[in-house]
Amino acid sequence: MAALIWIGAAMTVAGLLALGWCIFVALRARRQGLEGAAMEARLRGLVAVNLGALALSAIGLMLVAAGVILG
Repeated sequence: MAALIWIGAAMTVAGLLALGWCIFVALRARRQGLEGAAMEARLRGLVAVNLGALALSAIGLMLVAAGVILG
């Protein structure tokens, strides 16, 4: 079950890094002064990455919890 915990932890860290990247890209777009359609277009592409990163992180945490309970 230790492998399950480590795999889950790696998935969680990867998801958190992807979330951090999404925040970085959104802040960079704001600093560039994008407004209206340009900002919307930039952020629209981030929504899918953001949701995927959140899902990856949540699944990783579930694996960690399952590994701890089963171990």
